[in-house]
This record gives sequence, C-alpha cells and structure tokens, in this order.
Amino acid sequence: MPDTDRRNFMRASFIRTSAAAAGYLLTGEHWKAAAALKNKVRITDVKCMIVRGTWDWNLIKVETDQPGLYGIGEAYWGPGVKDLVLKQLKQHIIGEDPLNVDKLYTKMLMRSAGAGAIAGVTVTAASGIEIALWDLAGRILQTPVCNLLGGRFRDKVRFYRTNSRTAAHVEDMQSWKDQVAASRAEKWGWTAFKFQGDGIPPSADPQYKEPGHDPYARNLTAKDIRRIVSAMETVRETLGPDVDFAIEAHWRYDVRDVINLANALEHVKPMWLEDPVPPDNIEAMARVTHAVNVPICTGENLYTRQGFRPLIEQQATSGVHIDIPKSGGLLESKRISDLAEMYYIWTAAHNPASPLGTIASVHAAASMREFRVHELANWIDWWPDLVVREGPFWENGYFTIQDKPGYGVEINPDVAKAHLAPDETWWG
Repeated sequence: MPDTDRRNFMRASFIRTSAAAAGYLLTGEHWKAAAALKNKVRITDVKCMIVRGTWDWNLIKVETDQPGLYGIGEAYWGPGVKDLVLKQLKQHIIGEDPLNVDKLYTKMLMRSAGAGAIAGVTVTAASGIEIALWDLAGRILQTPVCNLLGGRFRDKVRFYRTNSRTAAHVEDMQSWKDQVAASRAEKWGWTAFKFQGDGIPPSADPQYKEPGHDPYARNLTAKDIRRIVSAMETVRETLGPDVDFAIEAHWRYDVRDVINLANALEHVKPMWLEDPVPPDNIEAMARVTHAVNVPICTGENLYTRQGFRPLIEQQATSGVHIDIPKSGGLLESKRISDLAEMYYIWTAAHNPASPLGTIASVHAAASMREFRVHELANWIDWWPDLVVREGPFWENGYFTIQDKPGYGVEINPDVAKAHLAPDETWWG
C-alpha cells in the first residue's frame, strides 16, 4: 500500500473507531474519509487447523493482501466443519472486502443452500469464518470487536463454571460437597456454577438394572428424583443461600417427568434447569416452562434467528442459551438476543470453545443488553495458554474486555503445535 493510501487508511480507521466509541453513525465528511478504506484490503485465503483440546477445536484464519493483516476465529467443534470451510465456503469470500462482514456471511450461506444452510455444520462453519472476519475488521479499524457490534453494555462478562461430570459417588453427599469445594477452590474466583443433574441416574445405575430404567427411555423414577434432589440440596447447602448454580438435564426427559423433577427442585432455588426436554419440539418445551416455577434455559442446539424464533415467540424458555460459534456467529447471536429481549427473555452463552472462541463469544455478550452469564465448560490445564493475552484470563469470575484491536489475542504457536489433531499442520 503506498504511503499516501496508508495515511488515508489509518486516518479513516481512526475516524471510524472514534465514531464507534462516541456512539454515532458516520455522516458527511466522516464518510468521505472512511471511503479511503474501500478496496484497500482484499481477502486472499482462508485457513483452518484443528487443535485437540477438550474437544477438536476448529481454528480459522482469514488472510489478506496486506502483509501481516489477518483475522482469527473458531467454529464449533465436530467432524466435517474444516472440509466445509475449505472446500465450500472459502471460495465465496476470496477477493472480497473483509469489512463487509454481514454480506460475506450471508453470501456463504446463500451459496450453500444445498449443503444445509439453515442449520447444522454449514451454519457452524460460516459462523467460524464470520468470527474471524470480525477480528480482522477490528484489526483494520483498530478497535475491539464489541465496538463494531453496536458498542458494549458492559466491560466485564460474568462466567459460570460447569462441572462436566457428576460427583464421584452420587449417593454419598460428601462426594458432592467435595465437588463444590474443588470448584470454589479454582483460582479464577467463580461466582456461579453448573452441576450435572441428569448424570445421577446412569451413574447410580450404569447397567440400567433398576426397575423402570431403560437406556433409551426418557423417564425418571421416584428414586431418580429423590437422588437428584438430595444431591442438589447438598450443593445448595454447601454453596450457601445466595450463590447461583444451574442444573443440567441434557434434553433427557419426558414432559411430565421433568415437570415433577422441576417442582421437586424448586426449593433449592437453582439459577435454571437446563434443556429439560429434547430441543426439537418447542411446544413441549413451552409446556414445561409454563408449568414450573424454576427458570428454564435452552437453545444451544438451535441455529440462527429462524431456529430461535418459535422458542422466543412462544416464550418457551426463561433464557436463551446461545452457542455463539455454532448458532450463527457474533452478529446473528446479537440479533437472537435482541429478539429475545423484546419478550423480556434473558440471554446466556453455552460454551465448549477454546479460549479464542470464548473471547469472541464474550465480545458478542458484551454487546447484548439482556446478557447474564457465560459458560466455561470442560477444562484442561493448558487451556488459557492457547492464546497470548495480557493479564489474567478471569478475575473474581469475570472476563474483562481489553481495549485492543479485534479480540486482542494471538494463537500461541508452541501450544497449538503441541496439541494439533493427528495429520494436522500449523494453519493447514
């Protein structure tokens, strides 16, 4: 880029960043200066590598014709995502202006109609590229991504810590006390938690030999309900009366049985009961939500505004649980949250992502008015080391957004290379 163009480029970047911070749209002379950005950066490549962490994380890099200028993101874990990124979606954004993030996301899905562009891994793959495009846009405009999503309602985002397994001995209440103590002892200072209520019946009866147990049925026996309630009473007693905790159900139960369970759990005051019935029947979810006094939170298996629309319109949940790198990326997730807010339904974030996807998700969360709390799921010791970031990852259970371009992080090559999935290479 010639020196004159580069000066115009940086001047326009400063003006657009200042305007975003001030909260107004560019007009008049501001637009003329911002026009210096037009056609100055073009996408040249999209890369993807899989890092094996708690899951196989699909990390994405969008490169440009400007040396050293790129964006990084993450698509939801799972097989087939990398192939869609590289063999189907990449071709549709090469040569494009990376600042047209929404247009490019729309284009990728429009050109992938036969590949299932309204849900599933196609949306997941496009979401990962969209997330990388926002990072790139933030780097170009020298501003945090949340500022490009309308600005932030909060500088800090609260997290809840998921215990991904049941206590070691589900009918021994000391085992639950030990699990609570271990979670509270983690150095990040969590103020909210989630426990696996649905894991108690199979953990107590792994061979499904008890009367009424069947590995393919969705029922809860009276004994199951007693076990779950006893465990969650112990959790509440150990945490104290004011600490938030959610109870996971993993879509396992029939309507009537889970209503009975929710009613039996009401006195422990859970933050929410998560995914009580399968996600494909919104009417059934609504019946549960409207029948109980325990808050219901669901949504991690839904895609785009259209997928969430009936859930929200029927007020079939107390809170939408959006998996941002899965459900449509940052802007689509903000739109889902805005739709839910019209019905006074709050938002939380489901999250099995790497640190990169987690931080991207936090930027979207900061821009959502009715956002409450963000998940941290499975954990491995080197998890925070995958990215290079200034300062601690969390303090007192909160993630603080730093005033740095894009997401403000880079992938740590040493850590990523040490944990690449088989047959993967650095950025493919």
